[in-house]
Amino acid sequence: MTPTFADVLHKLINSSDNEHEPLTNFINGSFVGSDYLIGSDRPATGKQWIQIPNATKEEVDSAVDAAHKAFQLWKKTSVGFRAKLLNKLADLIEAHLEQFAILESRDQGKPVALARTVDIPRCIHNFRYFASAMQHHVSPSTILEEPTRALNYVKYDPIGVAGLISPWNLPLYLLSFKMAPALITGNTIVCKPSELTSVTAWAMMHAVVQAGFPPGVVNLVIGKGDVAGNTLVTHPLTPLISFTGSTLIGKRIGELGAKLNKKVSLEMGGKNAAVIYASANLDRDLPLITRSCFLNQGEICLCTSRIFVQRSIAEDFLSRLVEQAQKLTVGDPNKQFDLGAMNSKVHFDKVCRYIASAKKGGGTVHCGGVVKLEGPHSEGFFIAPTVISGLADDSDCMTEEIFGPVVCVAVFDEMEEVVERVNESEYGLSATVWSTHSEELMNTANSLRVGTVWCNTWMVREKQT
Repeated sequence: MTPTFADVLHKLINSSDNEHEPLTNFINGSFVGSDYLIGSDRPATGKQWIQIPNATKEEVDSAVDAAHKAFQLWKKTSVGFRAKLLNKLADLIEAHLEQFAILESRDQGKPVALARTVDIPRCIHNFRYFASAMQHHVSPSTILEEPTRALNYVKYDPIGVAGLISPWNLPLYLLSFKMAPALITGNTIVCKPSELTSVTAWAMMHAVVQAGFPPGVVNLVIGKGDVAGNTLVTHPLTPLISFTGSTLIGKRIGELGAKLNKKVSLEMGGKNAAVIYASANLDRDLPLITRSCFLNQGEICLCTSRIFVQRSIAEDFLSRLVEQAQKLTVGDPNKQFDLGAMNSKVHFDKVCRYIASAKKGGGTVHCGGVVKLEGPHSEGFFIAPTVISGLADDSDCMTEEIFGPVVCVAVFDEMEEVVERVNESEYGLSATVWSTHSEELMNTANSLRVGTVWCNTWMVREKQT
């Protein structure tokens, strides 16, 4: 008897580490085992908890071929039909929101409470939003009278197989943000989640089956980027590639996609700055500024990692920021802690190297660093919110993406100076500006060369972006 979606979730959650059978690829509507397996660690314990496939070129080719064949029929389905399936998928995930939150936390390291209130609800929203929005999309058309009477209209056609490569920091959240628009517009998909966080994506494939998606429309291959990711990106039958992850890998995918004339979407790293003016209302805003630095262990591309504070309030701001950071708790993601574990040993070591580099470079580490827990979490990858000051603008901690709970504080005097220093970064994802003077807010925001500037707030946006 084929296990139900609910059975699969129950077994995943209640299996002891390494007792659950290995995960599989999902190809052409079937769960296909692999002969090539690798271990996946639980960040909070530092130990392997499940085995996953390391997909081969042949397995990826099989998934792409299935998606290409399914595309011939899927592209002819109505938007209403596709929307119905996306809404069914959203309903199934919502009905098992708590189980997904537990699994996301176990696999990624974040607190269950964060996955419960942010990651999984956003996944559900993504499917419902695109299911609804596309049904209200109207193609433009005009009637011409001169010089020739004619009807002019735009027709939007699906393109083909989309290769979707998602990261480990917001696993289900960002995968669904790629899946939903690709599917609702009539494309078929091959998903490749990070090999560090594949469990919830695999679990969702069982919901895809139960929702009634035709075989081959949605496929999943699990594995490392050097084979699975590279094969997906360079395959002649994947004209669409969407990638979220590191800048280094994103640049490589951009180069490969350009040579093959593919449509490529890349969302890579950030080194986001906050500009704090002396007029800022710290009593009101400091908790949110602190949250912007350390939410999800700082493992969000939009987190603040550089703070420029005006000199007249620098000492007071730094002491208050350190006080706020020290109030944040770190521990077992299943309990009520603010921060969980770093995603992997490799990433944990990377963040530790940056903290050590700051000390060596003459910076002052005011709080934070490695946290050692007892019991089953004694080998977990825990780092407390870390605040550093006294570093030069060209130091590695001020210029490179750390992607952890580390923020560097620097001092500035005038608007023109801070704008220039913020803009010196090679990154340009986002920034925040904090002031009670509208002129400071607007002039600074308009001068920063970044994609999104938040004024006296953070992470407030329309949910379709």
